[in-house]
Amino acid sequence: MIGLGLLGNAMAERLIASGFHITGYDPVAERRAELRALGGEPVDAPAEVWRGCLRVLLSLPNSSIAARVLDEAAPCVREGTLVVDTTTGDPDEVAAFGPRLEALGAGYLDATVGGSSKQVRASDVITMVGGRREHFDACGDLFSAFSRRSFHVGAWGSGARMKLVTNLVLGLNRLVLAEALGFAEASGLDPALALEVLKTSSSYSRVMEIKGRKMLERDYTPEARLSQHLKDVRLILENGERRHARLPLSALHRALLEEMEERGYGEADNSAIREAF
Repeated sequence: MIGLGLLGNAMAERLIASGFHITGYDPVAERRAELRALGGEPVDAPAEVWRGCLRVLLSLPNSSIAARVLDEAAPCVREGTLVVDTTTGDPDEVAAFGPRLEALGAGYLDATVGGSSKQVRASDVITMVGGRREHFDACGDLFSAFSRRSFHVGAWGSGARMKLVTNLVLGLNRLVLAEALGFAEASGLDPALALEVLKTSSSYSRVMEIKGRKMLERDYTPEARLSQHLKDVRLILENGERRHARLPLSALHRALLEEMEERGYGEADNSAIREAF
């Protein structure tokens, strides 16, 4: 594995628990130490991962960083290597990684993950995968270690595109829950009781289970950071503009997330959108 942040660390934990040997690299020494504590083998340079493993998972902040990692890896990539990229990135950038790696004799999957690091640890996420079907089938054992279901959604870049679709809905579900709890509070209602009512009504969404308690208790210990979702919303809007899709709700969402980042909540959990209301 290359990239041992919130998501990468959670995937490493699940894979190790499932019997995989994980060799991992992250530029932050503390993250390498966390991998060792989980039972993995941290290394001091990404080249050691590429030279020692034929399946390499990437979990990086964005596709620009993924591109740089792949450029630096080119001299080390062995023929037959399969790269499984869980980074949420720009779909057009991601789609270009496949041909570049095939020219080196390697395979590539953009395997985006739908869910937080906490959900990964419970194997309660989905994986949306773009790339060659035979490579998707060859990684079924990896995906089943941390996903409740994996989908082959098309050619290179399709995993990234589907992740943006799901993140659009997920983020707006969080936003509307935060607004509803703020509205309940302003109306003189008990927000905890309002959440209980919402969970049993036709307005239910899984976000209420995953983020409702965090919003009520204002516990913003990060499972997925607000700034990371802001990056995703910006990607959604950029891709929507390219394809002439109307996304007015996402434009409003971006403005509110930017406001929250300016107020100092960027590194907090994305449930901190509650503070906007």
